[in-house]
Amino acid sequence: MIRYALACEHGHEFEGWFGSSADYDAQAERGLIACPVCDSRAVAKQIMAPAVSGTKKTAAPDVSPQMRSMVMEAMGKVRAHVEENFDYVGDTFAREARAIHEGRSEDRGIYGEATPAEVRKLAEDGVPVAPLPPAAPKKTDVN
Repeated sequence: MIRYALACEHGHEFEGWFGSSADYDAQAERGLIACPVCDSRAVAKQIMAPAVSGTKKTAAPDVSPQMRSMVMEAMGKVRAHVEENFDYVGDTFAREARAIHEGRSEDRGIYGEATPAEVRKLAEDGVPVAPLPPAAPKKTDVN
């Protein structure tokens, strides 16, 4: 496994784990790598300091296939729950979330799309928002 420091076009930084450098390249080329904050597909590798052995040994986190599978399954269940129980409001998400927060609209769970700027403004104003986990890629689209 190889870990890359990644960032999207909006400056959100995150990590990605891949079987090899070629796996990263193939997934990036097919648009399968997305920012977990804003879902942007314009993602690039960042400069990383090399791991240098010193006198203190720190073990890298052991991400087993079972652990990865368990996390992916949990994320899928969260997404399915939201899609089944919340109201989809499309690109009016920011406006509707603000209206609910301010008591001008019915208090209910919603999901939809918002620009990174809209999400940032909602968070700054104390409106509780969180990204929806991405839909799982089709098994035929990943290695």
